[in-house]
Amino acid sequence: MEYWYASGTLVDGVITLTVVELLALWIFHKRTGRGLAPSDYLLNGLAGLSLMVALRGALTPLWSLVALGLLFAGAAHYADLWVRARGKP
Repeated sequence: MEYWYASGTLVDGVITLTVVELLALWIFHKRTGRGLAPSDYLLNGLAGLSLMVALRGALTPLWSLVALGLLFAGAAHYADLWVRARGKP
């Protein structure tokens, strides 16, 4: 069980499940017109995925993944806030 944590395999599984969830939400909305529009969750999902990539890099000796993950997470989070604030008076 410790191997799953230390090797990043567990994080890889969570990343995979998150990507599948985002794709399922997009397909459901595209086919039915119901549910959340991708613009409502995509940037937030990308920020979360980027944080998981940073965690993956921290668990393994890939420190460049930490920097890239945090950079993309911050950019996606800022973009999400900017999009949401745009519609506010």
